[in-house]
Amino acid sequence: MSSDTDVTTHGGGPQENGGSAVVVEQRVGIPEAFDRGARHLPTYTPWAVGAASALVSVGIFRGGASNVMGMTIVAVLIYLAAMTSLSRFYEGRRNSSDRLATTLICGSFLLAVVPLFSLLYTVVVSGFEVMSPAFLNHTTEGMTLEGAIPGAGHAIIGTLLVTFSTALIAVPLGIFTAIYLVEYEGGWLKKVITFLVDIMTGIPSIVAGLFAAAMLPLLVGDAGYRSGFMGSVALVVLMTPLVVRNTEEMLRLVSNELREAAYALGVTKSRTIVKVVLRTSLPGIVSGCVIATARIIGESAPLLITAGSTDYYNFSLFNDRVMTLPVFVYNQYVAGNYPMAWGGALVLVLLVLILNLIAKLIAHWFAPKGQ
Repeated sequence: MSSDTDVTTHGGGPQENGGSAVVVEQRVGIPEAFDRGARHLPTYTPWAVGAASALVSVGIFRGGASNVMGMTIVAVLIYLAAMTSLSRFYEGRRNSSDRLATTLICGSFLLAVVPLFSLLYTVVVSGFEVMSPAFLNHTTEGMTLEGAIPGAGHAIIGTLLVTFSTALIAVPLGIFTAIYLVEYEGGWLKKVITFLVDIMTGIPSIVAGLFAAAMLPLLVGDAGYRSGFMGSVALVVLMTPLVVRNTEEMLRLVSNELREAAYALGVTKSRTIVKVVLRTSLPGIVSGCVIATARIIGESAPLLITAGSTDYYNFSLFNDRVMTLPVFVYNQYVAGNYPMAWGGALVLVLLVLILNLIAKLIAHWFAPKGQ
């Protein structure tokens, strides 16, 4: 019998196996892993197909090796076509569709992560060149003088002051609004608030800055009034709807059985909200507030026309202009001081990282027991 001949063995007759025949079929000479109809391809197949696709793409673009993006796109397309066809032939339509979907999902993940890591690497490497105690303490006052060591100390302090004051206003306002929308019955007022929150969620940041720049000078009676508090007002307009939406979703995730159990024990509604609802949803609320803070801490457009910029320390939010890190980065980039701009960007990234770590700790400390 030749190696290509199929060997078929029949085990038992119809009477011996309840009226059915057991057929065992094996193709001699064909590796079992690559046998058509096999359940799975070998684990090394995607890597082999990927390497072959890369080689074919390099061969197509020979003489134009600098076109990395083009070679990558062609290699991915070849890989998708080859892997899908191979899987369709050996594993069947269902498994090939699963492999195609998995490849597309993983590719989309890499497409999002690779630029992020590239950006972080560039910020860390470029910003680390100017990172020093002097950069964190000094200001840009007199930076053009010989021997001057400029820094971003005034921008760091200004960012912390403006961000803290913004969170101090937006977080309680957003949480109380979300509690009203979820926990209390409301008529036309509830609909109006929901509609306004939806509008504020998509408002451009420059519009928030123009709103604060137009309103506060009228209140103080000075057309040229600029301050850190004005910047905080603009950022509150951007941060509040984010806090409302996140808190609202976290409150809706709390099971109604917990509320009903508290009411059955005679607990008042306000105490149930504080001790049960907010206690249960606190980790998610804190995470959402930190995300909202990270969203507004890097805004530059509203701060350019509200807080302005300065070359010295200003610890007052209500008197004179205040420098912030986003405006500092923008000014240094426009002036051509790229190392200073990257240094400010690195400090801004570190501040966001610290805020996220604090949020994780708070969520861990206040999380309900057993979670």
